[in-house]
Amino acid sequence: MISLAHPIRRKRVLPGLSLSLGTTLLYVALIILLPVVALVLKGAAIGPERFVAIVTSPRTVAAFKITLLAATAATIINALYGLLMAWVLVRYEFPGKRILDALMDVPFALPTAVAGLALTALFSANGWFGSLLDAAGISVVYTIWGIIIAMTFTSIPFVVRTVQPVLEDLDPALEQAAETLGASPFTVFRRIVLPAILPAWLAGATVSFARSLGEFGAVVFIAGNIPMKTEIASLLAFIRLAEYDYNGAAVIALCLLAIALVLLVVSNILQHWASRYREANR
Repeated sequence: MISLAHPIRRKRVLPGLSLSLGTTLLYVALIILLPVVALVLKGAAIGPERFVAIVTSPRTVAAFKITLLAATAATIINALYGLLMAWVLVRYEFPGKRILDALMDVPFALPTAVAGLALTALFSANGWFGSLLDAAGISVVYTIWGIIIAMTFTSIPFVVRTVQPVLEDLDPALEQAAETLGASPFTVFRRIVLPAILPAWLAGATVSFARSLGEFGAVVFIAGNIPMKTEIASLLAFIRLAEYDYNGAAVIALCLLAIALVLLVVSNILQHWASRYREANR
């Protein structure tokens, strides 16, 4: 008879909790928290009057308006297109599906500056797309439309990759049962599919919006960087650094950081909601 007085312990592949947690916290402190704290301290040292003066200057306000407007438009496009693309990749089989699935990760792998150069070449007046649009009297390069296209390109994978696994885990028996009861395809989508994917869809759109706010490389080439017209906030911060205006750069960066942190908190809440919803419906 085998004695159970000394239970067999599983051999840990990774180090113990203390070493693992300590290494992780050290990495977070050095790579993430230290730069953030330095930025916050730099912004706090400016003083409230100077801080408000920088934020409310006409050029800064215009840069934030352009950034928020373009990021909102790009997020709406990504939310719709990303949901459609995730649906196609999950629900249909067709030649080249794996290639199309892999192409969704190209914005992650491609340097944003390269993406900006490629988009500028495509949408310039003599480019493949730009020549057709220019004949119709539509200009993309050096306009806010170019900024929207650049932000859309760099942030589309967040929606696709967030919604796609939720659709894959969705039990098709629920939809089949609704169809046998006489529900139309739109009703099935509205009453069964949409509630299941809504938290993940909103989370992906939120992260997409946060990514668009901080975009720089893809926008700087196609926007033209015209003050008060096509100058985004991240570019204005870079210009302030080039002018040795460290206070102005710190204030703009701090505002972008605050917005991004709020959006990431919202995204985490939505993802937690999505995981609880999936657990409750299993």
